[in-house]
Amino acid sequence: MIDTFTHSIAFAPLLPHWLLFTLAGLLVVITAIGLLVRMRGTVLRALAGAVVLLWLSGPQSLKETHRELPETALVIVDQTASMQVKNRAAIARAAARILGEQGPGGPGLRTVTVRGEQTGGTRLFDALSQTAADIPPEQLAGAILITDGQTRDAPKGIPERLALHDSQGHAVTLPLHVLMAGRGEETDRRLRILQAPPYAIVGKSALIRVQVDDLGPGTQAGTPATITLTTDGNPALSVPVRTGEPQDISLPVSHPGETLVGLNVSTLPSEVSTQNNQDILTITGVRDRLRVLLVSGTPNQGERVWRRLLKADPSVDLVHFTILRPPEKDDGTPLSDLALIAFPVEELFQNKIGQFDLIILDGFENRHILPPVYLRNIARFVRKGGGLFLIAGPEFTGPNSLQDTAVGDVLPAHVPASPPDLAPTEAAPGVTIRRFRPQLTDEGRRHPVTAELPGAPAPHASANADREVANEWGPWYRALHPDESRGQVLMSGPDASPLLVLDHVDNGRVALLLSDQIWLWSRGELGGGPQAELLRRISHWLMKEPDLEEERLEAHISEGALTVTRHSVSNTASADITLTAPDGTKSTMVVHGAGPGVAVGQIPVTQSGIWTADDGNHRAFAAPVKANPEEFSDLRLTAETVGPVAARTGGTVIWLGDDAARLNVPPLRYGASTDALGFPQRHAHILTGTSASSLLPAWATLLAVVLLLGMGWYREGRG
Repeated sequence: MIDTFTHSIAFAPLLPHWLLFTLAGLLVVITAIGLLVRMRGTVLRALAGAVVLLWLSGPQSLKETHRELPETALVIVDQTASMQVKNRAAIARAAARILGEQGPGGPGLRTVTVRGEQTGGTRLFDALSQTAADIPPEQLAGAILITDGQTRDAPKGIPERLALHDSQGHAVTLPLHVLMAGRGEETDRRLRILQAPPYAIVGKSALIRVQVDDLGPGTQAGTPATITLTTDGNPALSVPVRTGEPQDISLPVSHPGETLVGLNVSTLPSEVSTQNNQDILTITGVRDRLRVLLVSGTPNQGERVWRRLLKADPSVDLVHFTILRPPEKDDGTPLSDLALIAFPVEELFQNKIGQFDLIILDGFENRHILPPVYLRNIARFVRKGGGLFLIAGPEFTGPNSLQDTAVGDVLPAHVPASPPDLAPTEAAPGVTIRRFRPQLTDEGRRHPVTAELPGAPAPHASANADREVANEWGPWYRALHPDESRGQVLMSGPDASPLLVLDHVDNGRVALLLSDQIWLWSRGELGGGPQAELLRRISHWLMKEPDLEEERLEAHISEGALTVTRHSVSNTASADITLTAPDGTKSTMVVHGAGPGVAVGQIPVTQSGIWTADDGNHRAFAAPVKANPEEFSDLRLTAETVGPVAARTGGTVIWLGDDAARLNVPPLRYGASTDALGFPQRHAHILTGTSASSLLPAWATLLAVVLLLGMGWYREGRG
């Protein structure tokens, strides 16, 4: 701290200002009259009066003591993701250390490190503004940026914190110096995805629009380049492009679910980095308008649930028919008088059956409605890849049961038929009528269709239910008891008999629910149950929803780690997974049991790009998501953005060089300099003390007045 002194003159009047001005006016008037009448000694008497007035005004000499305040220059050190290219980050840290070690001769320094945000790219000027807010404007000397020049918030004019006014109101612009962490301007090639659909219809192509840009000195638009695309481990597709021009690429979508698309553009000679030569996008394949045929044998309580469930899905086209009057109940009513249309058997089961993805038969009893050829069409529909869901009640054991037709060949269970002479009051041998609580089998607890269904009873809990159990499924009252079954039994009923059975039949799938009582759950019977969720899962499994596959492999990358999850209905607790890194390197991961039917493994990720996980039967793909993609859009070392800002403030751009041990760091100096980082000397200070002394003591005033009056009388006496 340095103390300085200043002197000034001030007044401390002994009389009020109005009285002083009045006396001065009287003195002027009296003097004027004396001069008019030519009275001798008038001027001397006027001077005596002026001396008295001056003394009454209290003239003083003030002496002020000031203490100089230190000035501070901000040093903003860029340590964001783009600074990790080459050794820029180390150069920036070394330059900041050298500046901090310099001796006196310039302002003090306050150093701030910017490490980047989650999104939006580097914002150095925001950091400058926020830090400068803590420094008094009169003590701010300017700022220094140590960076690669990549910042998203460079102002068009002078930064607000560097455009100030002094105590007299004059505009003051503080300098911004830029230290570039390298030797000079660099070149870079980047790949940009201009447009990509998040969803695409399976079997069609997704249109991707990309553009390749060459940046930096010596580059020009129209240079030939090649983009290579890879999808889910398929052979690479090469597409020739020209830089600076948008390019449309058509990419086939072959399966539902996520498809990872890797794009890589050929390198530019001498470019600074290839990190932004590649990108990854995700396209989710969806089916185009899934078509579902729902046929209800007779009106029942579950029809409303089915319609609400399927109509709520905008991707489902539902065709629903309820058989209100079977053929044997023909009463001769003319067709023109019937309110409902006739059941279009030939159109649905002959001409258009191949257009459906799923057929649901709810309590359907044939009763000669479908001729054998149409029943064979249903079985053929399943084997070719369709889905069939059959909800069976007592009609399934009757003489018109579907299990005794060609459809029975694809069903996963068989129920004993009722004898023809069975009395109406007798129970059929394949039908159990009593209260029971549906249970999940061990396989059902692992299968994605029924795993983690809310309210599932605990393992080995009693199937009989005479009272409501909190947060558990309510009871049903009727179920079929099959004498044989195949496939996957996910739920069991009375006496642990199969209740829900799923099966793969050639390329298709079949689900059989051996009870027509599921509608009780929607009514809340003794607690109810997840009827809509269970039916939704079964339907989507039949339509081959990827997330409901019982044997599947999943992979995802988060926070620098690759997690592989293997789902299986088998009891395998661990398995070996083959991993393929983006550069083709293979390694083995062991996944360990983490729950029913789930095994998980994790490794750190060291490469960007698409990773492949393979268990021998299934493959999964994963790629890291860039936390701040704007940070990698331009990786050049360039002064194009920050250089003009520095020039407007009177600052300079200095290239530090590419050797962190020998950097070109100029010294800090006050005043303009061509070989140093110059800053203005603001002379900010605070007042530490004042002292006052009278300029006209009373004795001197009295002596002067007496002398002047005496001279006046003498002058008058001589006349």
